[in-house]
Parts: sequence; C-alpha cells; structure tokens
Amino acid sequence: MSESKAQSLFRKIPSVDKMLSQTSVTSLRKIYSETTVKRIVRKALESLRLGILSGEISEGDFDSVDLDKLLNTEADRLYGRKLRTLVNATGVIVHTNLGRSPLPKPVIDRITEVAMSYSNLEYDVDKGSRGDRNSHLRVLIEELTGAESALAVNNNAAAVLLALSTMAEGKEVIVSRGELIEIGGSFRIPEVMARSGAVLKEVGATNRTHPRDYIGAINQNTALILKCHTSNYRIVGFTREVELNELVEIGRTHNIPTMMDLGSGCLVDLRPHGLTDEVTVQSVIASGVDIVSFSGDKLLGGPQAGLLVGKKEYIGAMKKNPLARALRMDKMTLAGLEATLEQYTRPEGPFQSIPTLEMIARSSERLLSDAELLASSLRKSLDPNFVITIEAGSGKVGGGALPMGDLEGPRVTIRNESLSAAKLERSLRFGATPVIALVHENSVMFDCRTLLPGQLDILPGLIKKAADIATA
Repeated sequence: MSESKAQSLFRKIPSVDKMLSQTSVTSLRKIYSETTVKRIVRKALESLRLGILSGEISEGDFDSVDLDKLLNTEADRLYGRKLRTLVNATGVIVHTNLGRSPLPKPVIDRITEVAMSYSNLEYDVDKGSRGDRNSHLRVLIEELTGAESALAVNNNAAAVLLALSTMAEGKEVIVSRGELIEIGGSFRIPEVMARSGAVLKEVGATNRTHPRDYIGAINQNTALILKCHTSNYRIVGFTREVELNELVEIGRTHNIPTMMDLGSGCLVDLRPHGLTDEVTVQSVIASGVDIVSFSGDKLLGGPQAGLLVGKKEYIGAMKKNPLARALRMDKMTLAGLEATLEQYTRPEGPFQSIPTLEMIARSSERLLSDAELLASSLRKSLDPNFVITIEAGSGKVGGGALPMGDLEGPRVTIRNESLSAAKLERSLRFGATPVIALVHENSVMFDCRTLLPGQLDILPGLIKKAADIATA
C-alpha cells in the first residue's frame, strides 16, 4: 500500500475519546475498570494501524472492520484467562503438559477452606507462639511411609536440590552413569547437582554398574551415595544396576549416607492393576536408605510438591538450610497435600477417592461401557461421512512414571475420508472447551480412561461442534 493511501486510512481511524463514547464500549465497562477499558481501546486502535501498515487491511477492507469484535478480541488477548480447563482424552493419566494429577473434591474443598481464612500455618495454638509449618504434615507422612522424619517443599527437583545442598555442598556425590536422568523441561541431575554446590562423581557404564564401582570411587571427600529411580525410561538388554540394599550396605560399611531420588513417589502397590515396575516409598524406606525424595503430584495424586523422608538427623539439617525457606510450600499447597494424604487413611482407600489412582484401577468393563456410550452418541450426532469405531489401545500412567507399563483399553476412533485428522484435531483444540485427543494416521482417537466426572456427557457435543467447524 502506498504511503498516501495508508495516511488516508489512518485519518479514518477514530480517536480514543470517540471510541470511549460509543455504546459498544458499554459491555467492556461492565467487566473492566475505566483505566483498563482505555488501555484496551488504545491497543485495539494500535492493532488497526499495524494492520494498515502491514497491508493486511486494504482500503476496501477498512469499512468492513468490526470495531466491536476488534475490541473484544483485544480484551481477551490482554486480560482473558490464559490458564483454562480442558478435556484430556489422550489416555495419559498424569499428563505433564495438562496439569498432571487432577485433585479430589475433598482436597479442593480443604484448599478453599484454608485459603479463605486465617490459619495456624506458622502458629502453635497450644503454646501461643510461633510454630513450624512443616509440623502439619510431618506426622501424617511419617505414619504413611514409615520414615523417622519428613519435610515437604514445592516440588521434587527442589527436594533434591535441598538435600544435596545440605548434605554435600563442596563435596562429592557418587551416581551411576545409567541414572543421570533428565526430567521434563530439560532439567538434568548433573545440572541440579551443580546448582547445589555438590560435585558429581560418575561411576560405572551407561548400561552396567557394579558395587565395586561405588566402592572404588569412595574417598575422603565423598559425602553421599545417590541412587536415581529411572522412572521415565528403562535400560534393557545387557544391564546391571546396583540394588538399593547393596548401596545401603556400602554406605554403612564406609560411614557414608545414602539417598534415593524416587521421582513419582507411589504409596500403594500397583501390581494388582498390572503395573509391576514401580516401587513404593515404604519399601524404599524399609531398605534402610537414609533419605528418599519424591513428588506429591504424580502417583501420589496430590498438588505439586516435593517430599523428603528419612533419618531424623538429615531431615533436621535440611530444615535449617536457608534454602528450605526459599523452597517451602504456601498454605494452599500444604492444605492440599495434607488433604490428599488423608485419603490414604480412609476405609475406602485411595483408589476410590484419588482420581489418578482411580483411573489406573478403572475396570475394563467400565472403560468399554464408556467407549460404547461415546461411540453411540457420535453416530447419532455426526454426519454419516464420519466413521466411528471402537479399537484396542493402550494408555499410559504418564508424569515420567512406568514407561514400560501400558494400560490396555478401548479407544473411540473417528475417520472421515474428506477431512484430515489434523484439521479435526486442531478444531478440537480450538474449541471453547479444548479437547486434547490422539491422532494416528488419518484418525482421531479418544481414550475415555482420562475423562473426569461429567465429561463423558459433554464430550459428544464438543466433538460435534469441532467437526461442524472443520467441515464448514
């Protein structure tokens, strides 16, 4: 567009004051303050100018610009909620990108109760003096895990950082090369260790590490032996790892503490549900290891948190570390974790009340019934060009846990020869309530295992709307 034509269009752009006097701004004033409304108007007019400069808005297009729509679009871009709820139809239960473990209603109620009021977060009611926020969880965690003492921080990476900083700053920590794990977001054990001030001492080979490797690496500067649970991968074939009880014995013989970064942190036996590779926190503590770290928001099924359990002398030292204050949980997370742990003490057990565990244990009959109901609804509502079938599939626990543990179950599959699966999947994601599904070849698949209460009822309507938009 020539400069003269652009200038001509610029003169047609209404002023901020004129826009503010329009009735179209009335709806914005019901939602936002006057200062915020002015900011929205200025940003909307600025986007109009940029559209003219870039050539996206031509002379013929200008008169058809919907200023009301432009204002609402700009308001949503600036102030619309970016964190949204959605439907997880992937079959991945602890989906790292989708917020990990959904919380049970009793946990949500407890968080709300504590958030809306003052509390004894750091106040000892009995003594009438300052208290310890960790005291609210300590006894419950100790009882559930069998540990001497416990400390909770804001996530498991923080737990590992605090433990290493406390026990090994400036000294060596022995780790097998096959356990130098990387977790989500490219955070690696060596990098966390470097930040803690500890010195990494790698031993063994990627696939094979022997007791002699640990023993040979011990010197006067050795502060800790660390074992990392490979919860998000497995090395198979010609392998050898030193078992935890072997490491504990090596540590005791040489008077060196041992620690296990357990990662997911499971408090229940998953073997009855076909998942055999996940050790429980209790069994690790029973091995005699000095410190165990694990997550609160993965297999435990609670809010994001990191838990440290083990020998009292080491946990006590961590509490005194200045980092403990920087890494501590807020009152809402603490309340949520406490309420989650309480579910493990109830007579019905956590598999009934904690969504993560309920999904793992969901019966094949229930899964098939849900899939048939969804498929039947879609056959009635979608265009006949859509072919709906139920096919075998396998979900995952997710969250970096049980990489070899598949959760077999049915999937509802949609195909349409005249519509690409990619286009339908995109339409599902762009809905008012986004639906996250799977794509395989030219099919879109929905796994009912990860549907929350009430979502099976609304999912057919969301799919139909997305299909109508994709085929329009």
